[in-house]
Amino acid sequence: MATKTETTPIGKRIKRARLDRKTTLDTMANETGLSKDFIKQIESGKKRPSVGTLLQMSRVLQLDSDFLLKDTEEAREKRSDAYTKRTDKYAYTPLTPGAENKHLKAFRIVVEAGTRHEGVGFQHEGEEFVHVLEGKVEVQVGDHVNVLDAGDSLHFNSGVRHDLRNTADTDAVLIVVVYVP
Repeated sequence: MATKTETTPIGKRIKRARLDRKTTLDTMANETGLSKDFIKQIESGKKRPSVGTLLQMSRVLQLDSDFLLKDTEEAREKRSDAYTKRTDKYAYTPLTPGAENKHLKAFRIVVEAGTRHEGVGFQHEGEEFVHVLEGKVEVQVGDHVNVLDAGDSLHFNSGVRHDLRNTADTDAVLIVVVYVP
């Protein structure tokens, strides 16, 4: 049976945790680099946060990121679209279940053809590793654009603002590993 935490929309979980910890929107914005308006949109369910954004928010709220990413199998079946499309253009699946309170998280990410993540670029403490299984993507790190084809990998400092886009006409499948100290 699914628990309330697992069936509560992610935005509501974030807002509840923020209010429980008496963390203001100003503090959240200053600690994550996100605008207050964007945070409000996430909390209201109008925007779906990226994995990087969830990691930033969980760090500020002193939550294990699995609290925000975790779903039960039953909840996934009922809400498969919500599970596989946590961001508007990305579908991702956590690959490190049971890694509570760990610094390393791995994800299988599908980026739809011809798309990029809307909103702010990603930026979070730590390191990131991207390996392209299928397709072609561009990973911008700072001002530098890296073009990755199937079989290519990139390891970079995720404290530098970065963004990911699929410029091809087919979906791209990636393995992304994020280390957050």
